[in-house]
Amino acid sequence: MSEHRRRSSNPGGEEPSGREADGGRPYAYGNPPEGAPSYGRGGERPSGGRPTAQQPRLTRAEMRRQQGARGGAAAGAGGGNARRGAAAGATTVGRNGKPAKKRFIDYPRFGKTGFRRWIPSWKLQLSTLLLFFGAGVGAVGVAYAMTPIPDLNKVVESQNNIYYWADGSEMTRQGDTNRQVVELGDISKDLQNAAISTENATFWDDSGIDPKGIARAVYNMATGGETQGGSTITQQYVKNAYLNQDQTLSRKVRELFITLKVNQEDGKDKILTGYLNTSWFGRGATGAQAAAQAYYGVNAKDLNLCQSALLAGLLKGAALYDPATSPANHERAVKRWNEVLDRMVTTGAITKEKRATCAAFPEPVEKKPPASMNGQVSYMVELANKYLMSKDKTITEAAIAKGGFQVHTTFQKDKVEALKKAVDDFQADTLKPDKREKDKFVQIGAATVVPNDGAIVAIYGGPGVEQGHHTNNADTLGVPVGSTFKPFVLAAAMQYGVQTETGNDGKPKRINADSRYLADDKSEIHKLDGSPVIGDDGKPYHQKNSGSSNPGYVSLREAMRYSYNVPFVQLGQDVGTKQVGTLVEQMGLRKESLTDSSTTTFPLGTSTPSAIRLASAYSVFAARGMQTDPYSVSKVIRGGVELKTFAKPTPKPVLEEVVADNVTDVLTTVAKIGTGEKTNALGRQIAGKTGTTDGGKSAWWVGYTPSLVTSVGMWREEAGKPGLLTLDGTAGKDEVHGGDFPTDIFTRYMKTILNGQPKETFPKPGEIGEQVDSSGAPATASASATATATTPVPDPTTIAPTVPSLSPSAPTTPSTTPSPNESCLLPAPLCPSGSPSSTRTKPPKPTGSGTGTGSPPATDPANGIAANPGQN
Repeated sequence: MSEHRRRSSNPGGEEPSGREADGGRPYAYGNPPEGAPSYGRGGERPSGGRPTAQQPRLTRAEMRRQQGARGGAAAGAGGGNARRGAAAGATTVGRNGKPAKKRFIDYPRFGKTGFRRWIPSWKLQLSTLLLFFGAGVGAVGVAYAMTPIPDLNKVVESQNNIYYWADGSEMTRQGDTNRQVVELGDISKDLQNAAISTENATFWDDSGIDPKGIARAVYNMATGGETQGGSTITQQYVKNAYLNQDQTLSRKVRELFITLKVNQEDGKDKILTGYLNTSWFGRGATGAQAAAQAYYGVNAKDLNLCQSALLAGLLKGAALYDPATSPANHERAVKRWNEVLDRMVTTGAITKEKRATCAAFPEPVEKKPPASMNGQVSYMVELANKYLMSKDKTITEAAIAKGGFQVHTTFQKDKVEALKKAVDDFQADTLKPDKREKDKFVQIGAATVVPNDGAIVAIYGGPGVEQGHHTNNADTLGVPVGSTFKPFVLAAAMQYGVQTETGNDGKPKRINADSRYLADDKSEIHKLDGSPVIGDDGKPYHQKNSGSSNPGYVSLREAMRYSYNVPFVQLGQDVGTKQVGTLVEQMGLRKESLTDSSTTTFPLGTSTPSAIRLASAYSVFAARGMQTDPYSVSKVIRGGVELKTFAKPTPKPVLEEVVADNVTDVLTTVAKIGTGEKTNALGRQIAGKTGTTDGGKSAWWVGYTPSLVTSVGMWREEAGKPGLLTLDGTAGKDEVHGGDFPTDIFTRYMKTILNGQPKETFPKPGEIGEQVDSSGAPATASASATATATTPVPDPTTIAPTVPSLSPSAPTTPSTTPSPNESCLLPAPLCPSGSPSSTRTKPPKPTGSGTGTGSPPATDPANGIAANPGQN
């Protein structure tokens, strides 16, 4: 038997050991002959059928060992997959290549190779989805159960807002509002119907939510977009309950849970009661009862249909629809009132016959502010609140009314009081409204800004809300600023250059203050190609000065000193009025306050920025080219946490330092020996510019030191009757100019706040540009022009009490001045007819105003003011 188990040599591997077949029988033919194939472990039996003497059969043990060897070889051939699976706790491979033990989660998948091994089976995917869905449903259920319905009385609880001066002392508190919860039966049925008709016509039948509105609001929250409120009354009521919380995604989810819970557990009557008791109506009124008292002095149950329609209209935005706030608001309120009544007819809440009973608009009673808001405080608080809402979109008017804010402002108490006193003293000394009709309805607005910082440290907004004056004159638009705009034109010419001449680099030449322009009254204005500008009458446009003098060609310093219109209108053409418009926006003037920059008279101040914005734009000159946005709030604390959205604005360069310094140098001339000469009474260096509009519609002065900029505007406007009245005749003066009353107020104010302060001087300006005269200028300037262009500005501390006279002097006759036609570079027909003559008189100080001989190119469509003001 051992003979039959003998193996032959096998150079390819071990021979399989022989053993008996079934029953222990030995191989029948013994060892295979030499050269016959043998079988080693792991070898393959040749195909061809049953075993022979050359092909002995394997024993069962040998077959089991061979099968194991094959599995190991497969594992080796499969590389690291099997080993990694085993290392990761994969199912152990049993007999026949099947898992020895079934895993609870078959992942990575057994029996798969490559990327398919890592794709979960559909059973695993479905199980995972069901697991997460179940967990989500459970979480929602728990959150829903744990979300409380707000208590109505707690919802309307409020806190005071506290406002502080710049030094940290308390200015005032706001929040003593009229809040009272009443039952639905104590609210007029007309108000109920009006609110439902305009806010949620399907209120009585809907489920309380608007899925599309919720999805939109959640998406905006998640992506950082503007927040949106619910569209149904139920959603709006719930939103009112969270006015003092952050507008976040989690808060929106809580709001949704409460909405579902309120709609399920409370009846529609209770929801409507909560809504009407928590809605913001303006005038410090939260809820229908407070609103009825604030607007009509009656209880909510006594409101009639017409009054109810007005209050329902306020739900869309009380800040826009309180008719007593402004003429624009009154117009919007009337329109909205009619819309509400018409909507009530459409929804069937009232009949057309009942609608017809509201023919006259129900004017509300006069607004009565609390005593703590008298004087300038109300204007400062209003300005601070506007800043809060502009910087943080989650802070709404209703949220401010809810309270809980600690607002640290930039206002300095001593300067606010000094500015108010300057205005009050001026009015007491100058205006006699009981004796002169033209002294009535005089309005004054003023503001002081810190250069290179932006802080608004003082404003004068009007006599106070307790006097029935609710508009903040320091922050109002609609009053043209006149010639205070001219320094912006000069700055643009120095920064960008004039397109009439180019330098070696091919760019427009940058000019300096010695550049000469024609200043004769009613001079023709030309385009860059030399053709005349055409007025609205189809004829060449002639610009008028604020007087009838003909000084000929003067330096731009001289033109600014006397505030001639002609040179700056032509300079605007040479620079490009759109370039000027771009610059003033960069300097801080808002686009909505600017008139069309393509108009010829844009350089003359047809735009209507507020006193605050005008002072802020001038601060770029004082800050040597750095622009900083004006701000009125330095810090806000809510719930003990400082809000991060009120960081101090960052200065940014707008003008080159040398440009700003040269403009300031020109404006010191205006203040010393020009139209702002009243400021000499201060005995220190001041820069500034006056402004007066055609027809005396407004008068301005903007003056500054290196550390403070103050603008003062004056106009006449009757309350409730939009439209500017002429200042001519005020205080008995035939004409009122910026160098008169506004400069007077500025000087009174600065005397107080600068008293005892060290004297500041402006830096000496470096050289800028070159003398680039306008076309037609003579080769050499006239005697008077040359003198005024080169004479240094005297030190204000050495100026004699008597200000240099600006009256006409004896005529001078220059001997070297060429004839106008010889110096004119344009074609003969285009040479200006008002060129200097051989005899020239010293230009008198402008005193008059008027229009050009051609119609002005444009008018301001907003207020109908002629866009061709005569300025000084």
